[in-house]
Amino acid sequence: MRLLFVCKRRPQQRDLIERPYGRFHHLPRLLAARGHEVKVLLCSHHGLPEVQVSLAGVEWTGLDVRTLGIRCFQQAMVQQASSFAPDWVIGCSDTWYGWLASWLARRTGARLAVDAYDNFEAYMPWNLPVHQLWRHAVRRADLVTAAGPQLAELLQSHRRRGPPVTVLPMAADPEFVPQDKAACRQALGLAVQATYVGYVGSWSVSRGSSLLIDAFRRARAARPDLQLLLSGRPPREVLDESGVIATGYLPDAQLPMLLNALDLACVVVADTGFGRYSYPAKLCEAMACHIPVVATATEAVRWMLGGHAEHLVLLGDAQAFAERMLGLLDTPNVEYPPVQTWERVATELEVRLLSIM
Repeated sequence: MRLLFVCKRRPQQRDLIERPYGRFHHLPRLLAARGHEVKVLLCSHHGLPEVQVSLAGVEWTGLDVRTLGIRCFQQAMVQQASSFAPDWVIGCSDTWYGWLASWLARRTGARLAVDAYDNFEAYMPWNLPVHQLWRHAVRRADLVTAAGPQLAELLQSHRRRGPPVTVLPMAADPEFVPQDKAACRQALGLAVQATYVGYVGSWSVSRGSSLLIDAFRRARAARPDLQLLLSGRPPREVLDESGVIATGYLPDAQLPMLLNALDLACVVVADTGFGRYSYPAKLCEAMACHIPVVATATEAVRWMLGGHAEHLVLLGDAQAFAERMLGLLDTPNVEYPPVQTWERVATELEVRLLSIM
């Protein structure tokens, strides 16, 4: 098959040319490794120069709408897609790229696939025209894939024809494997004998992060030695909390070390239009590293954890979250469902694409 992926260049603020990761990189890479011809159009609006590179058997082309202007950007997209002559155009990374993939599929006569890992409509709930374009792409797509069954059900409600929405779950990147805890702490300049609970990800009140600091306060009242290790740069009021440590933004290669340095990883998701359909990559990574996890029990997270109640806490219950943290620190538990891999996900995508050829 000739597969054309259409994606934003910087999902989660990571440039896929310079910092390849996640489903945006590994699904094209693995499909190319299975003998398919794969091209990825990466779109941006940051005034970046056009770029073309060959990486992992895939041709990656970056086009920037601010650099080219809207008309030239459209022409370049059509020229790139037409010269490749894809069998499938696959849109991923948010609402714009479902619509853009649909537009290119019509112009090239290719089949259309749309992939969603979040409820993209929750990103900008006020942008109704874009949501309508997204739903139109979902309706007309020959194949729609979603990161979990809850999101698949939501997307299925927009469809009137074609096969049911297929689940293509999230997975951890290959570098997330168990490592020696003491060695990871030494490499990161952390105290080897400390007790660390951690939260790896952006700090956002709208996504429930405030619950974590409340739960940590309660847990630390029972265990004064407890420390909360945060990645990135959380707000000043969080850093002012006793026992909170921030690592700053770490190089990608050190992120697996950070997870493996923890005694416990926390995953916090809010009961919102975004949170109810969120399948956190950080949860996949913690499970792949065999780190004990405590997580808020949205249906999506419950599904990811295979319903293992020992890792789950009711939404909004800071006291229960604190108690579960303390319980898992006293009796660590890493009983999880089988770890998902991008190889399995890519195989499932290949099967679905071939079944419609």
